[in-house]
Order: sequence, then structure tokens, then C-alpha cells
Amino acid sequence: MRLVRILAIVLTLVSTPHRADADVTASGAAGFISEHTLIIAAPRSQVFRALTDEVSRWWDPQHSYSGEAANFSIDARPGGCFCERLTDGGVTHMTVAFVQRDTTLRMLGGLGPLQEMAASGSMTFSLSDADAGTTRLHYRYAVGGYSLEGLEGLAIPVDQVQLGQLQRLKRYVETGSPIVDEPR
Repeated sequence: MRLVRILAIVLTLVSTPHRADADVTASGAAGFISEHTLIIAAPRSQVFRALTDEVSRWWDPQHSYSGEAANFSIDARPGGCFCERLTDGGVTHMTVAFVQRDTTLRMLGGLGPLQEMAASGSMTFSLSDADAGTTRLHYRYAVGGYSLEGLEGLAIPVDQVQLGQLQRLKRYVETGSPIVDEPR
């Protein structure tokens, strides 16, 4: 069952269509860097709280092992866990390496198929004041490791999944819901 779930995640990543707003700033056989900057209409403290304490409210459950966003948590302290509860166990997606409340969160590890490939990365969320009452969130995920096929083929799909998560966070902070309203 676990292998089926991992294969489903890999297929989702690989089959995701390329989008113009993907921002892979470097890519090669040994790794890649994904970066994005979003302006969020809320103060830094609110964005940081949503990013960490409320991850279960905005994370996309399609990118989980359990199928439930409610099973996610981030313990925002050095050594803390970005974890997902499973009925019969759990997953450490990443480990918190650096926290400066309302300013920086850095986590180390590999999400989804990267974890099983012996690939890992450093994911940093940097928050700064933008215009009055808004926050500039700069995201950077630097991934490296070894895969027989190389890692550059995963750069854009991983970037797109993470951009989708960032957009869900932004919508959640600004509207209270991570989901785009459907046309009426």
C-alpha cells in the first residue's frame, strides 16, 4: 500500500503540466533550486502563525500519505517535526533547523518521492514587511542528492506542487480558505 501511495505521488509530480509561473532558478542531475516570492495581505505574525501553527488548515491533502490535511503539524522549534499522522504510524516530512519567529523558518528533508530517493533539501521561508500591513514571503527549496535518472526531471513538478501549496497558504491567510471559490 505504501509503495502504491508513493507511486501515485510520483505520477502526480511527473504528470503535472508545466506552468509559466514555475520558478526553478537552478537545475542539474544532482539537484535543483525552487524559489518564489508572494505578497500576502496580512502582517508577518499572522502569516508565520498560519505557516506553522495552522498548516493543517491550508495544506493540500492531495499531497499527503493520509489523504487528510488535518494530519499535518509543524513544531516550529529547532529539531521540531513537520509531520503527518497516519492511522498506523506517521511521517517526518522535514525537520525544523532554524526558527526566528515571524521572520524565518528553515526545514531540512525531502518531500514526497524525494524522501525515498535519498534526496534532501533545505526549505526556507523568509518573511519581511512589504507595504503597510502586507508581508513579503520568499520561499526557497534547494534540493540535492542522487538518483540514477538524475533530479533535474523532478525540478519543475516539485516546484509546481510547492507553488500550489504557497498559493493555498496565501489564500488561507487572506480569505480564511485555501480553496479558490468556484464560479457561480
